[in-house]
Amino acid sequence: MMPRLGAQYDIAIEVISKPRADYQTDAYFQLDLPVAPAIMVGEEVITEGKDVDDQTVEAAIRRHLGLPAPP
Repeated sequence: MMPRLGAQYDIAIEVISKPRADYQTDAYFQLDLPVAPAIMVGEEVITEGKDVDDQTVEAAIRRHLGLPAPP
């Protein structure tokens, strides 16, 4: 999903993958980042701790870029 959306829109995609234990440390919680798995677009948390459909992510990307909602 992310490579397709990154190619379709002028937006940088950064994927961070770590062992689950790394996301459950006190140091991680102090960063005030969402619970993994998560997707953020800019500062907006689209989902955390669960899956999300492509349409929701695409709509968030379009909002972030100032584009109208997808048809």
